[in-house]
Amino acid sequence: MRMIRASLVPIEWHDGLSVYASESFLRAVGDQYGWLGGFEESGSQCCVLPFTVVRKAGLRMVRFRVETFPLGSGLAIDEERVFLRSAMAYFRSIGADLVIPASTNAIFRTYPEGAAAVPYGTYIVDLSQSEENLWGQVSASHRRQIRLAMKAGVQIRQAPERVEVAFELVRNTFGKFALPFMDLMSFKKYVAGLGDNVRIMIADYSGEVQGCIVVPFSAHSAYYVYGGSIPGAHPGAMHLMHWEAIRLFRGLGTKLYDFVGVRINPERGSKQEGLMMFKERFGGRLVEGFLWKYPIHPIAYRLYALAARLRSGGDIVDNELKKLARSVDVRREGLPGCGKG
Repeated sequence: MRMIRASLVPIEWHDGLSVYASESFLRAVGDQYGWLGGFEESGSQCCVLPFTVVRKAGLRMVRFRVETFPLGSGLAIDEERVFLRSAMAYFRSIGADLVIPASTNAIFRTYPEGAAAVPYGTYIVDLSQSEENLWGQVSASHRRQIRLAMKAGVQIRQAPERVEVAFELVRNTFGKFALPFMDLMSFKKYVAGLGDNVRIMIADYSGEVQGCIVVPFSAHSAYYVYGGSIPGAHPGAMHLMHWEAIRLFRGLGTKLYDFVGVRINPERGSKQEGLMMFKERFGGRLVEGFLWKYPIHPIAYRLYALAARLRSGGDIVDNELKKLARSVDVRREGLPGCGKG
């Protein structure tokens, strides 16, 4: 196994990489940002990990916006784990307090020792296929919903000028799940940081907006990062919007359409299970990995954990750990990353 050392490297983004690795985006969402490169003992670089550091309430919190991506001959999982351990040492050296859970588009294959980690996944559609094949992989129930929306006259359009409308729809949808969402200024900054590499799509029916999706993209992937709909939206409106997004990004030459985040084995009948089934039925493959957080400085880590509990009952890692602990079907000693962080 190669020993991989983490070191700061220049940002050299291009369209073949995730848009979340671009300097303009990292600058928009972080007080400090950069790329960490992974180097073999020979000095050859084998991977890159973009990062941001967010300062809030006196804490310096590292947050990853995309997972480690390999270069050249690739990176074995054990080697990535060694690299992440070295990355934690780097963040300690620059005075960071902790690593908080990554954005849910960033599904890591592994995590450093000492992290609190939970299984997480996403459904990804391969856009290199023909449109006929893509349509054939959509479930019969989803195809029926799409046809019904089309027949009823639901219209899908790109609407870059409707940032505030999109914000309201997304924020209200987050509210239905009792989840916090950023303020309008932060949302506008997020969208502006993506520049031309984002599409806001709106579904209209009889002159009324039914829902929206916000999709950052590059040639590497398009990410369904945010979406929202009105109460009682026209049946099939969101189904049709995703199908039209798949067609759009395929036409733009994007390789993948990433539905961004699903729980692994969600509770029966839960909203998380319904969301997973909605995404699954567009025919993508399930990619499984981990979300995790890491205590660089234990006191700061405990302060963050307390604030997260008071704000929303805990962060996504905490909530998934609670769910796993409640499950009678899983042996506690077999769970990855359930040790103390």
